[in-house]
Amino acid sequence: MSLTMRPGPLAGSPGDEVNFTIDGPKHRLFMHDFPRRVRARFAGETVLDTERGKLLHETGLPPVLYVPEEDVRTDLLEKTDHSTHCPFKGDATYWTVRAGDRAAENAVWGYPDPKPESAWLRGYMAFYWNRMDAWFDEDEEVHGHLRDPFHRVDARATSRRVRVLLDGEVVAESGRLLLVSETGLPNRYYIPAGDVRRDLLTRSEKHTYCSYKGAATYWSLTGAEDAAWSYEEPLEDATKIAGYLSFDHEALTIETQPPPGS
Repeated sequence: MSLTMRPGPLAGSPGDEVNFTIDGPKHRLFMHDFPRRVRARFAGETVLDTERGKLLHETGLPPVLYVPEEDVRTDLLEKTDHSTHCPFKGDATYWTVRAGDRAAENAVWGYPDPKPESAWLRGYMAFYWNRMDAWFDEDEEVHGHLRDPFHRVDARATSRRVRVLLDGEVVAESGRLLLVSETGLPNRYYIPAGDVRRDLLTRSEKHTYCSYKGAATYWSLTGAEDAAWSYEEPLEDATKIAGYLSFDHEALTIETQPPPGS
C-alpha cells in the first residue's frame, strides 16, 4: 500500500516534495517476489502451494498475490465463460474451484495473453482471498490478507492529552496515550482502558480483522454505535496496544492538547 497509495512513489500522484520524476504511465504495475511459502485450502484440499509467489502492486490498489500455474491444483479448476478487461493488464480468464460438493465460483483469474507491457503475468494465477477456506504464510494461518512488506504499524508513547466527549459528558480522558501511525491511515490515539468510562460502553456485535493489528472488538455508547474499538490479543507488530481503546464517531468530540512544553 505504501508504494501505490499516495504519497508512495508508485501512486498516481506522488508526494508534493520530491526531487525525481517517474517516466511512464500514470497507472503503474510493480511485481516482486514474496519471500515465503504460501498455501490456500478449500474444502479440505490444498489448492495452491508455492514458494514462488509474487506480489503485484498496482496504483491505488492493495497488493495481490500471483502464483505460477505449476503451483496450483489445476485439476480442481474449471474454466468459466466469465472474463474482465483491464486496460493495463489485458483480458482476464476466470476459473471456478471445485472440490467435493463445494464450488467457489470464479475464484481464480489469470492473464493467458497479457498486454506486452505486463507480459510477465503470463503463466500466473491469482485468487480471491475470501473465497478460500484458509490461507497459510509458512505454517501460520493468515486472516485478512498477506502482509504488504512496505506497510508499517508504529505505536509510540506520547505525553499529549486527549478528552473524548459525547453530548458534553466525558467518556475518556488521558495523558498516558499511545499514538499509532499506520501506513495509509490517519494517526490514531489509543487510550488505556483505565482512563475510559467503561460503565458507559457496551460490547458491539461488530468485529473486524486487520492483517497487521489483529482482531478488533467494537464498543458502543448510547447514541454512538461502534464508537470505539480495541485489540484484546493484537498481533506481534502491535502488542503495545493491548488494553487500549481508540475512538472515532461523528457524534463524539475529541479534544487534543499538545505535549507539555511544546
